[in-house]
Amino acid sequence: MNSVFDSVAERKNEILKKALGIDYSEFELPGVAFDYEGMMGKIGYTLNEIRSIQAETNIGNTPMLELRNLTAAARALAGPGKGARIFVKDEATNPSGSFKARRAAMSCHYAQQRGYAGVIAASSGNYGAAVASQANMRNLKAIIVQELFDSHHVGQPEILEKGRICEAFGAEVVQLTVGPELFIEFLRLLDETSYCSASLYSPFAIAGIETLGYEIADQVRSMCNRDPDAVVITNAGGGNLTGTARGLEKAGCTNTKVIAASVDITGLHMASDKAFNRKSFTTGHTGFGMPFSTWPDRTDVPRNAARSLRYTDRYVTVTQGEVFYMTEALAQIEGLERGPAGNTSLTAAFSLAQEMDRDQVIVVQETEYTGAGKHVTAQLSFAREKLGINVRRGNPKEQIPGENIIIPEGPELVKAQNVDLDDLKRSYCKNILKMNNMSKEQLTEADIQFIAEDTKSTKEHIKKLFVL
Repeated sequence: MNSVFDSVAERKNEILKKALGIDYSEFELPGVAFDYEGMMGKIGYTLNEIRSIQAETNIGNTPMLELRNLTAAARALAGPGKGARIFVKDEATNPSGSFKARRAAMSCHYAQQRGYAGVIAASSGNYGAAVASQANMRNLKAIIVQELFDSHHVGQPEILEKGRICEAFGAEVVQLTVGPELFIEFLRLLDETSYCSASLYSPFAIAGIETLGYEIADQVRSMCNRDPDAVVITNAGGGNLTGTARGLEKAGCTNTKVIAASVDITGLHMASDKAFNRKSFTTGHTGFGMPFSTWPDRTDVPRNAARSLRYTDRYVTVTQGEVFYMTEALAQIEGLERGPAGNTSLTAAFSLAQEMDRDQVIVVQETEYTGAGKHVTAQLSFAREKLGINVRRGNPKEQIPGENIIIPEGPELVKAQNVDLDDLKRSYCKNILKMNNMSKEQLTEADIQFIAEDTKSTKEHIKKLFVL
């Protein structure tokens, strides 16, 4: 097994170049930098062309809904003149039930145009379902490599549900235990099949999400005669935030605040066998959001096109119990039953709306489909009955991830917590030195300029963080 692991790992760049058709070395610059915009421009499609490609398979132009009842609830808790209007972009109406159909549309279109026989994606589910759905429409085979089980072969309900829908769309699903074998199996299959890599982190995948940001701008302007004041985006690997923010920029939303939101699972490592099932969220949590923010190039491509710190104005966290509470509130107050990932940003938006003026607009950037394994009841039953996690009502601030899930006693206890962006930027700086095997004294002015751009900072601020 070790020899197979080493053999595949050593040929990573060769395999990925063949499977994606991109030579990432052409974007490398002296020092720590690379040409990010040059890489993004390599896709060769304008925003309008991407919209047309997505329309071919019924993706995009999803509804923008005003959540009037949740807005009223937020206003009842806010101070005088406070309580922004809350809107939600209903991405569950895409063919596979999530915004990731936009990513998959571009990857599968690219694969078809380049003559690949099939596509392969590593995904816990929503993206896998999107790839399988889009592959069908373009007469491509699809293999989804899914990290599903712990060492006791126990699968988390939400991931099982996502595996089911991948198979329903006709994909071959390869299910693995948690650990490094996911990436190695992904590479091995690419090598064996000569299929296209439908990576979540390629320029094509990120460009596909830009249409989402552009639509948000267009729809809010039409409905409210103003730009959105804030867009709240569930943050995991960073692609959702990166693509949406780039789309907002292309629409001219220069004053719109981009706010990242993640579920707080502090203390539970995303690659830990022991912790794998003790978190009730498979994405949109700090186990992805923090490491990918502080070092985005930890992916299945040499340079990640998803770089969330480039676009983040604010980062907040919410608890598992708060998200479950708001999931039920959305269903019972607004009549919309949607899956957990999008409800992470909804939970944050409900809290943040109370800080904003009544004439302002805050947008929940996406929803996703729900299903048996994604439902609140399935998640809480699994946590309580299979893992012995204490599920109770109370104050969410008392949560200990992996030990308890605390459902708020009332809406006034739903409170997003700020993450110090400078702490994330310091970690990014440390990682860039570590990964490039250099000291801070070796950084050039060009290096510092790149780091500033990659963290939405100034050179002066980066020098202060580095103590230069």
